[in-house]
Amino acid sequence: MIQIYDFTVPELDKFRELCNFSDAELEYFNLRARHKSNVEIALLMTVSEAQVSKLAKRVRNKIIRVLPFV
Repeated sequence: MIQIYDFTVPELDKFRELCNFSDAELEYFNLRARHKSNVEIALLMTVSEAQVSKLAKRVRNKIIRVLPFV
């Protein structure tokens, strides 16, 4: 399974450039890059854990689509 925090800083920057994240997706991505759990992210973003799960899925799908270009 892909863990955002396992990528290098240059790889994270490339994802930010190529993935066309929405504001919420980018916030999720940046928090996961800092090793925040989905529960912590839900609290920080003041959204439900279900919403965070949806964000996680969208972010993961975008990363998978651009992964060959990173």
